[in-house]
Amino acid sequence: MNTQHLETVHQWYPAAKTTEDTVNRLLDVIEENLGLKPNQLMHADSMCCDDVNAIQYPPRAYEMLGPFHMGGLNGFPFAGITGMNAFAHHVPEDGAVIIFYAPHIGITKDGSLGEISRIGQTGHSPCCGAAKGALGKLVAGQIVEGNITSLDFQMNTIEQIFLHHKDRILDAENQIFEATEVMYEAIDDRIEVLVKQTNYPCKYVILVGAVFINGDRDMGSFCQYKKFDCIDLESNERKSLMKEYYG
Repeated sequence: MNTQHLETVHQWYPAAKTTEDTVNRLLDVIEENLGLKPNQLMHADSMCCDDVNAIQYPPRAYEMLGPFHMGGLNGFPFAGITGMNAFAHHVPEDGAVIIFYAPHIGITKDGSLGEISRIGQTGHSPCCGAAKGALGKLVAGQIVEGNITSLDFQMNTIEQIFLHHKDRILDAENQIFEATEVMYEAIDDRIEVLVKQTNYPCKYVILVGAVFINGDRDMGSFCQYKKFDCIDLESNERKSLMKEYYG
């Protein structure tokens, strides 16, 4: 069913694949280039805790070990260095760590961004709700520089990220699209920092950065990769596998 809606998704994310195809291709590329089977991969993800991501989580991903969930609201890796170190020590020694990270965004059948029709509901609701909420406060000028509280730490963190890119987001043709791009870059930067501060007792670290795209309840989900890097821990060499993935 969801392949019928790829044309709609491609209006915004021209390289997106269905989530099922994404995971199939990911595992094929890893096996072809590294010789590793799914049961040799310790999988961590940094995705939003929104229930729609659990509903639309690709079943084949469970062939890997894990997942260890690092993400909170909108996919930022709130588990931090403690979470990264924790799951790093669960990896098979002859295998690899694979870290998938992505903010998510909704898209309706008619191509509207930032919302979806959820199971059991007749109308649309925000997706990602946290991103939409932070964007609403940014537009209204209600975000205070440096305001991060223990009562709403994750949401306040997203608000600060958006505030630091205020002009870029507000001047964009589509603000929620641009806010999601900003969020991806913030997640990517943080993941890179965490990886550098973690020791992995395995052969490879594989970093997969993307935007996860939730469709209406009968559309399924989609994914557009932005990064697919493999770090050889023995030589410390990094290679992009994006050409192999799209090839």
